[in-house]
Amino acid sequence: MALELNKQNFEDEVLNFVGVVLVDFWAPWCGPCQMLSPIIEEVAEELKDKDNFKVCKLNLDENPEIAQEYGIMSIPVLKFFRNREVVAELVGLQPKEALISKINELIAS
Repeated sequence: MALELNKQNFEDEVLNFVGVVLVDFWAPWCGPCQMLSPIIEEVAEELKDKDNFKVCKLNLDENPEIAQEYGIMSIPVLKFFRNREVVAELVGLQPKEALISKINELIAS
């Protein structure tokens, strides 16, 4: 299951994590976000045993300051973090295969 983020846990769970973190920036009113949500959950479940990877979700309506900090202009947007920095980004609804491919590429590099 994807970990729910907020301004209290964002730094610990994302920026201080040793490995790759996929953050799904979403909002409850966003149709494509709702379509992406089960895909994100499948990816989180399939890769839950990887020590160097985790999946998180951030509700932009509840955390507008983080959205502003990362320049979120459209959603859904998936940002991949490593060593406190965004190392990749995917915008819009993505197929599961594209997510798995990007994750494996980032973990291997």
